[in-house]
Amino acid sequence: NPVKKIPDSHEITLQHGTKTVSALGLDPSGARLITGGYDYDVKFWDFAGMDASLQAFRSLQPCECHQIKSLQYSSTGDVILVVSGNSQAKVLDRDGFPVMECIKGDQYIVDMTNTKGHTAMLNSGCWHPKIKEEFLTCSNDGTVRTWDVNNEKKHKSVFKPRSVQGKRVIPTTCTYSRDGKLIAAGCQDGSIQIWDRNMSVHTKFHCRQAHASGTDTSCLTFSYDGTVLASRGGDDTLKIWDIRQFKKPLNSADGLPSFFPMTDCCFSPDDKILVTGTSVKKGGGSGKLFFFYRETFQKLYEIEVTDASVVRCLWHPKLNQIMVGTGNGLAKVYYDPVKSQRGAKLCVVKTKRKERQAETLTQDYIITPHALPMFREPRQRSTRKQLEKDRLDPMKSHKPEPPVAGAGRGGRVGTHGVTLSSYIVKNIALDKTDDSNPREAILRHAKEAEENPYWVAPAYAK
Repeated sequence: NPVKKIPDSHEITLQHGTKTVSALGLDPSGARLITGGYDYDVKFWDFAGMDASLQAFRSLQPCECHQIKSLQYSSTGDVILVVSGNSQAKVLDRDGFPVMECIKGDQYIVDMTNTKGHTAMLNSGCWHPKIKEEFLTCSNDGTVRTWDVNNEKKHKSVFKPRSVQGKRVIPTTCTYSRDGKLIAAGCQDGSIQIWDRNMSVHTKFHCRQAHASGTDTSCLTFSYDGTVLASRGGDDTLKIWDIRQFKKPLNSADGLPSFFPMTDCCFSPDDKILVTGTSVKKGGGSGKLFFFYRETFQKLYEIEVTDASVVRCLWHPKLNQIMVGTGNGLAKVYYDPVKSQRGAKLCVVKTKRKERQAETLTQDYIITPHALPMFREPRQRSTRKQLEKDRLDPMKSHKPEPPVAGAGRGGRVGTHGVTLSSYIVKNIALDKTDDSNPREAILRHAKEAEENPYWVAPAYAK
């Protein structure tokens, strides 16, 4: 009985926020879950590190004020692709730090092949299943582009979906096939177009009337065996296709309301069951998760999730647990203690950590500088000792300079001159050291000239 394989006996609820959880990502090992929402937040949940209080260990807003459209871990689990409402996809590392940001294209160039990046809001994105550096994005500028993580300056290749008339049409979702050789896009004219990854001009397969025209095809996903493609339409249907006979679907189910451009569908790990969620208006009942048998498309089972729309669903093959993102800000994880591995089972068994009492009791003292006794200067006991100390201190016992009095002398400017030059001019007149009698000044040398004549006497002697 395939219903027995559905792991839904237990559930845990992770509170992402109050707005729609529009993106879910699980790393390949299943150790970490990331949720992104309409509140611009991306939250990281670590199952092994979380206790029963179920708190996210990191929350960030990688794209400022843009709703998160899609989150996905790469095939190795070391980087995360973040697709938001702006035109530039981002790649974060495992802990949420930026690795690269795609370039923004030039919106004034008509031919989208000549612009280096997207010029309008992104709709979806995913990693290549085999090449860990390559990813894919699609946008309202009417292109699907592949990128390389190591080159943020330009896309690798551009695919342009066209309508029947050959006009530009907007892709709302895109995906790689399981072997990574095909690229599929669902478009707003209701078509599904599939290209060979290496041939970007003409489609390899396409179906023009896959879904109702003018609705957003919200999800395309290939089965694990790679033979069929499931599509979730904005026209409230879920269809399954064999791409080799792409004229009409193998099976389809209708009456599955979807109000979100990112409502998912996914295959179970054994490839026999197809899962999708439904949307409800406020107060219009509860959003459900529907399980369909892949071969006959009969409804096997349904889970009432919460009183809001079910937007995202993810059935992890290793953990065998189903993650669901809802319209009221919850991320639910369904698991079975027997059939599921690790994941939610790890954090449910841990009891909530008690608050450490010691930390709440200690009160912080504010210590002002020099308030401690070791820094305090001693109080003066007597003045006599202090005076004796000051006498020995050359700085304190230095006699102050007397004020400048009388004529300027000893290198100090007198009362006349303010500037040095005026002071010097005055002082030339005041300088009395030279004898005013020139005769005496010359006769000072008479005795020496008589005793050893040098100039005049020897000349006359000859």
